[in-house]
Amino acid sequence: MGRLTTSLCGTELDNPVIPASGTFGYGYEFSELYDINILGTFSFKGTTLEERFGNPTPRVAECTAGMINSVGLQNPGVRRVISEELPKLKGCFHKPVMANVGGFSVDEYVEVCSALDGEEQVGWHEVNVSCPNVHGGGMSFGTDPAAAAEVTRAVKAATTKPVIVKLSPNVTDIVSIAKACEEAGADGISLINTLLGMRIDLRTRRPVIANTMGGFSGPAVLPVALRMVYQVSRAVGIPVVGMGGVSSAEDVIEMMAAGAVAVEVGAANLVDPLACKKIIEELPSVMDRYGVKSITDIIGAAH
Repeated sequence: MGRLTTSLCGTELDNPVIPASGTFGYGYEFSELYDINILGTFSFKGTTLEERFGNPTPRVAECTAGMINSVGLQNPGVRRVISEELPKLKGCFHKPVMANVGGFSVDEYVEVCSALDGEEQVGWHEVNVSCPNVHGGGMSFGTDPAAAAEVTRAVKAATTKPVIVKLSPNVTDIVSIAKACEEAGADGISLINTLLGMRIDLRTRRPVIANTMGGFSGPAVLPVALRMVYQVSRAVGIPVVGMGGVSSAEDVIEMMAAGAVAVEVGAANLVDPLACKKIIEELPSVMDRYGVKSITDIIGAAH
């Protein structure tokens, strides 16, 4: 094992750096810029049962130390991901990949995860429970412990690969939801997804985002993400993948000190497509600066 090696649900990663879903496409786009095999792994674009065009435009708004997006899970649908996207990815990425999955009913989550479970390159299912439950009045699965547990239990029963449940921060008690997912069989937890935010155009007096509100991400959310990773990792016995506002090697180490075994990098990829490459290259010298011999030594140090 090297200094940067960590483990995620039983699979060894060369390093803890993972580009987050929605910021790295299906990987091959970034392979034109650098060898993406230097990554620990990456989480590919949120995939649903059917093709989705996404939300109306404008979908993106800039803000101080971050951005708001309301893309709306635009993707070609799981069948085309399997027939078109994964074969292209296989040509440039030779490690297990994390499959980020969205759904609007429990059955949809199960169907998408079941289809992807048979793909050799898929190493983990990252189940995004921030999607609105169309059979439950539109409230996100991830805002209710019972609903999050129901999705977790159903997906676990239909798949063989580790299930990592991705939680929304837009709740009052993140720990109860994480514990419900663990009790339902989750192999890991990833957090945080984006916070809910908005911007208003002072010239038009109207929201900038066509959908009014969207997901707020970027450096400004790091303290919130750290707090939630710290709380959840202390409360559960399964691995936690931390994310939210991470944009440097120092942020990676801080997130792991809060309790994360691996760290996803999101909005930073949209600012600088080489962000993850730079973070991985800078990690050894930053570890030296803070007296960290092995990256796993820092996991949960703040506890």
